[in-house]
Amino acid sequence: HTQAAAGVGGVIKMVMALHNEILPRTLHVEEPTPKVDWSAGTVRLLSDARPWPRAEVPRRAAVSSFGASGTNAHLIVEEAPGALPEAEPREDGSPRPWLLAAHSEAALADQVRKLLTHLDREPGLTPADIGWSLATTRADFGHRAVVVGATTDVLRTGLEALAAGLPAANLVTGVVNPSRSSLTRPVLVFPGQGGQWVGMAVELLESSSVFAARFAECAAALDPLTGWSLLDVVCGVEGAAGFDRVDVVQPVLFAVMVSLAAVWESLGVVPAAVVG
Repeated sequence: HTQAAAGVGGVIKMVMALHNEILPRTLHVEEPTPKVDWSAGTVRLLSDARPWPRAEVPRRAAVSSFGASGTNAHLIVEEAPGALPEAEPREDGSPRPWLLAAHSEAALADQVRKLLTHLDREPGLTPADIGWSLATTRADFGHRAVVVGATTDVLRTGLEALAAGLPAANLVTGVVNPSRSSLTRPVLVFPGQGGQWVGMAVELLESSSVFAARFAECAAALDPLTGWSLLDVVCGVEGAAGFDRVDVVQPVLFAVMVSLAAVWESLGVVPAAVVG
């Protein structure tokens, strides 16, 4: 089982199909299954490779991954736009900021020295080009510096001062101290099938009104669809559906996960996302 990599094969397949402008045939299948009414739609099994040339409308492909445990994933891949003509470099004499960041003061000085060496090797780079690359391709570490200037020579003087540990009129340095308010909110990851047991969450149902309320909402939504009681399964009521059935385990796990997330949120732990 490919676990976290499940479905990536399909993504790679469609990216290569877009690149090579051909739809490969479906492997290991000679005839489409008779269990599908193929005449009802436009979906067809690719028994042979088919050309897929570029056109005025971007080509798109849908990739689905269905796991045996009930995990479903779907994404749409669209071809990249054609190459655009490169714009002429434009320098209007405006000051440009060069942003630098590193884990430590020593690492920052080392990065500056590498940038100075790069400037010597590539004298044709413009201040705008370098500024854009520094701003969009570098990580935001705690030790930071900004050098400002309209020309490469002026910017270079700021870099040389930074490398030497000296002040400069066009140089600003500082250290970012992350506060609690700036920390990224957590993501709650709940386990999948296999960690369930009869009686799980029963204590929370009795002790947490938040958990019980959210679980009741899940039961109200799921019970009419499943034909069995979510609460009876969790509490192990005699005659209730058992955890030996996948179609029982998955809805129960979903309800428990959602209800646990509500409990954490009521305690002030507000997740950025809940997955599982």
